[in-house]
Amino acid sequence: MNHKLRIGVIGGTGYVGQRFLTLLDQHPWFETVAIAASPRSAGKTFAQAVEGRWKIDAAMPKAVANMIVQSTDDMANFCEQVDFVFCAVDMKKEEIKALEEQIAKYETPVVSNNSAHRWTADVPVIIPEINPEHAALIDIQRKRLGTNRGFITAKPNCSIQSYVPALHALKAFGLEKVMVSTYQAISGAGKTFQDWPEMVNNLIPFIGGEEEKSEQEPLKIWGSVESGAFVKAQEPVISAQCYRVAVQEGHTASVAVKFKNKPSEEEILNLWATYSGIPQLENLPSAPQPFLTYFSDDNRPQPLLDREVGHGMGIAVGRLREDSLFDYKFTCLSHNTIRGAAGGAILTAELLTHLGYITRK
Repeated sequence: MNHKLRIGVIGGTGYVGQRFLTLLDQHPWFETVAIAASPRSAGKTFAQAVEGRWKIDAAMPKAVANMIVQSTDDMANFCEQVDFVFCAVDMKKEEIKALEEQIAKYETPVVSNNSAHRWTADVPVIIPEINPEHAALIDIQRKRLGTNRGFITAKPNCSIQSYVPALHALKAFGLEKVMVSTYQAISGAGKTFQDWPEMVNNLIPFIGGEEEKSEQEPLKIWGSVESGAFVKAQEPVISAQCYRVAVQEGHTASVAVKFKNKPSEEEILNLWATYSGIPQLENLPSAPQPFLTYFSDDNRPQPLLDREVGHGMGIAVGRLREDSLFDYKFTCLSHNTIRGAAGGAILTAELLTHLGYITRK
């Protein structure tokens, strides 16, 4: 790419916003030129706005430290400076929906980390290796919004990205029933142990809204675009339980699955080893090689050891064995603020750039 696309990060002072900025530093296709946050941060340098609140394990990029943070109250001016935006704001759902549609109507594509638009019928929710064809919804959405280049696309819930890829690789055998329990890191709530000392040596057996997302969002990922409209998948039936655990980064999932046509363990392991998508085939900058990594050691995968597989963009899988109620059970792990949040959104933007949906203004 001869000229990098100019990007803005909205919600740049939060946990995921900080992760966006570190992952985008030195990106070969994209350059951060603007940061927006709530009015209380506006007018400060980024370093001043996050003073005492830098939460992630990577250093603050020098390129953004002295950048002046702009206000989310002035998106018209913000959008004039950028080719597209990543959005990771902490606002009420209806406020986020309105903000993202406003940005799209300013002819600026939005790649959203938020859940607000995930069930808007014409907003694609994309895992780039799984459902890139859902980008076709963008043309439908643009007609509704009355835009030429502006649109919204969303990244799915962070926890489903740990186990949906491993299941998707096996779809040819007919996914019938899935039971999943997720063990989710505190960074998924935007927290560190310093912010949330009550989580030390603790587990909370409830995350608001998370079980519904875990049961329903995969059905949008596995849905189809037919005759100009989106059709949600009807199978598999998914039952989910979601726990917050004393881990800083890395969402783990315990999965049990029943197939219509039961494969052998050898067939499963072969499919996991060979599965890839457009990001791998086209060598997109953030694509993990391989997408899925299987660990044969019974003690793996572990968040501390394996969340960085594929630079945090890969999916770790292990403990495949037959199950007495379902056909098989296994364990999955993904880095929730990289693959599950900022990195997944960046890979989606790379895919949409590759497909021609994101261009220079």
